[in-house]
Amino acid sequence: MFAKKLRRALCGLWGAVILLGAGNTFAGFKDLNLTPGATDISHKVYDLHMLIFEICVVICVGVFAVLIYSIINHRKSKGAKPASFHESTTVEIIWTTIPFLILVGMAIPATKTLLALEDTRDSDMSIKVTGYQWKWKYDYLNEDISFFSSLTTPREQIENHAEKGENYLVEVDNPIVVPINKKIRFLITSNDVIHSWWVPALGWKQDAIPGFINDAWTELKEPGLYRGKCAELCGKDHGFMPIVLIAKTEEDYQAWVKDQKAGAAAAAAASTQTLTKNELMEKGEKVYGTICAACHQANGQGIPGVFPAMAGSKIATGDRAAHLNIVLHGKTGTAMQAFGEQLNAVDLAAVITFERNAFGNNTGDVVQPSDIAAAK
Repeated sequence: MFAKKLRRALCGLWGAVILLGAGNTFAGFKDLNLTPGATDISHKVYDLHMLIFEICVVICVGVFAVLIYSIINHRKSKGAKPASFHESTTVEIIWTTIPFLILVGMAIPATKTLLALEDTRDSDMSIKVTGYQWKWKYDYLNEDISFFSSLTTPREQIENHAEKGENYLVEVDNPIVVPINKKIRFLITSNDVIHSWWVPALGWKQDAIPGFINDAWTELKEPGLYRGKCAELCGKDHGFMPIVLIAKTEEDYQAWVKDQKAGAAAAAAASTQTLTKNELMEKGEKVYGTICAACHQANGQGIPGVFPAMAGSKIATGDRAAHLNIVLHGKTGTAMQAFGEQLNAVDLAAVITFERNAFGNNTGDVVQPSDIAAAK
């Protein structure tokens, strides 16, 4: 009776192993598998993953089959006697040679895939990706285009004061845009701490390390939108620096490039204009919500002992030049970044004007883009 129960239990275990090996066939297991991705290199990574997985399943099934057979047919109740030999040179050669050959067989396709991942030669364009706490900066080295990409999910949703939207925590103000059928080289680094740039559909992720430049490449064949995120714990708002990549046809990409350059020219022209206080306050509120609210909070109260409040702040209500200086150049030894190179003159003037007149500060000060240019 015991032997029958044991046989059933072991057969059940063996069946579970076989089902696990067939996981790529069943929809339930497919949901737990890697995705093939959207590029040729991501397909190579996926195929390598499946090859190694299948080899491991075959080894597992073989080992368990021998183990189960041995337990059932060489148990004490059947009168089995243990072997008396001490060692066997033949057996040791076999169980050393076979794993060695298996590992060599696995290493060959793995090496080919890794070499393909690292081959950034003959790229058609280069994009520099820089991680910041907590946003990304993209510099198109062939097009003289540069911009920051920040989370746009409203703070009200993040703080559970409003219903969460469809793209909660995965939406940005400026997505990275690339053309299809072009080999694109990414130069990845960081301005502060270690980040990691990861878009799963591309088939790889790459660490962004201060003082170092790592590179990677991709080539998308079809237009589409792909989402990713920072994959390295990088601080308080690590979960709030998503990536949105949009692949466009060459014609649409060139139209986007034209729009970006026109927008940069318009921003440069606006930096010489004089704006009303209302215009500055309206724009400044948007900039504050995107850039500053993560630390100083949407209500300007900050986080006691961690991030200072804007409401009643000596900086926001005191000397205007000192306020401009800390926003432009940051403060060493604190989390206060230098925003002089991150924001244009209009955005800087607007957010400083907002901080000096919101949250009950009411200084009446108005900062113009020309003041920012003079301070720089």
